Amino acid sequence: MLKKILIILAVLIAALWLRNTSLFTSPASDGPPQFIAHRGVHQTYHREDLERDTCTANRIYPPTHDFIENTLPSMQAAFDAGADVVEIDVHLTPDGEFAVFHDWTLDCRTEAEGQTNKTPMSVLRTLDAGYGYTADNGQTFPLRGKGVGMIRSLSEVLDAFPEGRFLINFKSRRAVEGRVLAEMLEENPRWRAQVWGVYGGPIPSEALVEHIPDMLYFTKASAKDCLIDYALIGWSSHVPKSCHNTLVPVPADYAPLLWGWPRAFEARMNAAGSTVILFGTLGGTGNDGAPGIDTPSQLRKVPKGFGGYVWTDRIESLGDDN
Repeated sequence: MLKKILIILAVLIAALWLRNTSLFTSPASDGPPQFIAHRGVHQTYHREDLERDTCTANRIYPPTHDFIENTLPSMQAAFDAGADVVEIDVHLTPDGEFAVFHDWTLDCRTEAEGQTNKTPMSVLRTLDAGYGYTADNGQTFPLRGKGVGMIRSLSEVLDAFPEGRFLINFKSRRAVEGRVLAEMLEENPRWRAQVWGVYGGPIPSEALVEHIPDMLYFTKASAKDCLIDYALIGWSSHVPKSCHNTLVPVPADYAPLLWGWPRAFEARMNAAGSTVILFGTLGGTGNDGAPGIDTPSQLRKVPKGFGGYVWTDRIESLGDDN
């Protein structure tokens, strides 16, 4: 009896392995991975005890360049370094424009105070986006004065890079932002082609997708639902509905646990109309989102033939060198 049970178990394990092995699945790509440059080329910072509302400008590493996130020079440098998509942050201002700026308030990075989405774009354009950056607890401010006039609107960004592609991060929970952006993109087909996807605030993201159903997007909840649902039924090679027609962000330390990782998993997501984004490890990073894959040693762990996108905070260290 025990022998029969062991044989049945062996057959089941073999069947699971055959169904989920990547040995018989062709690589999705013959070249290097595609890159999403988070915030363009920017000042990186330590992530110890990091929370969503932590001011990151006053914890940067000593600068090795003068680029400031979410600015035109930063985006240009990212594209020049090999970024396929540049991630940017937006806020809808009272004068009806989307300001490209990370923080919910202005006091961390600029000389001003107040809430970003309550400040007119005409005022934001006058501020110094590099005012608050310091690597030595406020003894020096190496970027102060170098970011004056660099806060731009989304329309200015899209016009500046007609061939560029962007992943837009909604920082609010306002449905109006999704509706206004959808109207902008519907009125301008070139801009629609440039906006590769959206994410962040679930309310504006979902409001936009209601108007533009083929827009790729993800939220924290949608990503969690997809990975949990897939963990439960992915062994059968079936892709749950929560993973269809979406962006599927995968932490690098979780990826090997996915059924069929890497090639079979990616092929299944692609067949379901979805695109995989590979992030860095989540361990010990605080509470401000997932970090990037930022070093050559981390990049070497990305499976060969991976056809999705690699999220990085250091495109200038990766990109065209691969």
